[in-house]
Amino acid sequence: MRALLAAMWLLHWLPLPILGRLGEAIGSILFVVMTPRRKITLVNLRLCMPELPEAARKRLARQHFQAYARSILERGILWWASERRLRRLIRVEPGVPLDAFAAGPMILLCPHFVCLDVAGVATALEASACSIYTQQQNHVFDDALRRGRERFHPVKIFARSAGIKPVIRAMRAGLPFFMLPDMDFGLKDAAFVPFFGIPAATLTATARIAAATGAGVIPVIATYLPRYQGWVVRFHPRWDDYPGSDLVAATGRMNRFIEEQVRLTPAEYLWTHKRFKTRPPGEADFYGRPTQTRASPAGASDDAGATAD
Repeated sequence: MRALLAAMWLLHWLPLPILGRLGEAIGSILFVVMTPRRKITLVNLRLCMPELPEAARKRLARQHFQAYARSILERGILWWASERRLRRLIRVEPGVPLDAFAAGPMILLCPHFVCLDVAGVATALEASACSIYTQQQNHVFDDALRRGRERFHPVKIFARSAGIKPVIRAMRAGLPFFMLPDMDFGLKDAAFVPFFGIPAATLTATARIAAATGAGVIPVIATYLPRYQGWVVRFHPRWDDYPGSDLVAATGRMNRFIEEQVRLTPAEYLWTHKRFKTRPPGEADFYGRPTQTRASPAGASDDAGATAD
């Protein structure tokens, strides 16, 4: 792992067009050799975009591997490049909403696009925040990950195992919560909500935390700029009347928003994740594993705000 981090540090000095092309070349190789992840990606694309011909879905899957591998190499820029270089490469539209942060508790809703770390850096360049992350088994990489995300303004990063209570305290102390809500963690504190028309086990935590704290929700999406110019981070308008009285309906609203954003840059969404691994009782498993049917009531505990990297 130390060798990998050393390589990332050395490569981050390269011009972004060279580094980006190198990442895409590695991604093309990974598409061929990482058979299980390639199959997961193709299953997800078949479920979510059945209107595409099979050849088009395969091209999109290859493009996703290229985008994902590129994002890993470019993470070295996010972790070690100067503030001046980062500000030159990251375009923020319309700007980090500092006034909204000062007005009260805030959730920054950041779905799993491959450039999501760029959104975190764009925020940290201007303001402190808090987030949850999955602690890495390798302590060297875990330390590099934490230090990379805690650059510039102080950022409080809580381990998933700590639950949501530290986040609630940080939000009430004035820190916006950088939240990644769109992975399948099973049915604990989740509900089956359509995602591209497929029932998907989706954490209701965004709606529950907003309801419990009175927090606003501002979606933030980071994607690539064309021709290897850098990245664009878009802070969308704060959602009105969210979550309302129906937390499951509010979660459905969140999924529909994510769908809309995925269709804009489909190769950049995290298709290698088993988004539909948890199935309703009686439904067949899409990925060739035993079907999960263990249920617990949505909102049953206060630690379901956990998110994933």
